Amino acid sequence: MRSLADYTIVVRPDDNGTFVAYVPAIKSCHALGSTAEEARSELQNVFDMIAEEYAESGQIMPQDVELMVSHAR
Repeated sequence: MRSLADYTIVVRPDDNGTFVAYVPAIKSCHALGSTAEEARSELQNVFDMIAEEYAESGQIMPQDVELMVSHAR
């Protein structure tokens, strides 16, 4: 079974002063927190629930995706 450490995680500030953490490879795998660390910690809980749902339904967790960071010019 895959763990959160097997995936690329994005943590970014949100417009309202909170932080959003998410796994781009897994639909609906995102969490909020008042700090980046809190968002990351909450993401672990969300990931664990999603992984359990995949296991219970006999599905395989998706592969990680490669991200490219780019700035508009």
